[in-house]
Amino acid sequence: MPSRKARTEWSGGLQDGSGKVSLVSSGIGSYDVSFPRRAADEAGGTTSPEELIAAAHTSCYAMQLSAIIGEAGGTVKSLVADAEVGLGPDPAGGFRLTGIKLTVRGQVEGLDADGFATAAQAAKETCPISKALTGVTITLDAALA
Repeated sequence: MPSRKARTEWSGGLQDGSGKVSLVSSGIGSYDVSFPRRAADEAGGTTSPEELIAAAHTSCYAMQLSAIIGEAGGTVKSLVADAEVGLGPDPAGGFRLTGIKLTVRGQVEGLDADGFATAAQAAKETCPISKALTGVTITLDAALA
C-alpha cells in the first residue's frame, strides 16, 4: 500500500511564529498554521493539526462505512460525516486532544436504522484513522437522513 507525505515549514517561536503545511503527495494545497489561531475560538483563515485530523478522520470513516454498508447488502446513496476534534490542556503538561465527536447522516437503501447504526459503529472501530487515534475518546452520532 502507498504512503503519503505532508510537510510543514515553520519560522519563529510558538506564540509569534507561523508556518505553512503542504499536502505534498497530492500537491493540492498549502495552508497557513499558527499557534495563536490554533488555540483561539475562531480559526481566522488558518488550519490546525486538529482540523487536519478531523478531515482525515471523516474521509477515512466515510470510506470505511461505505464498505461495511456494501458488505451488509446495502447501497449508499449519500453519507455526510462531520468530526469535531477538541484541543485542551493535558494534566501532564502541554496540550492533548480532548475528544473527537463523529456525526454521520446517511441515505442508504437496503438497511434499516438499526442496520445503519451497527454499520456506523463498526466503521468507527475499524477505520484506520480511528485505530490510530485510540488514545482519544471518540463518540458517534449516526442516523439515517
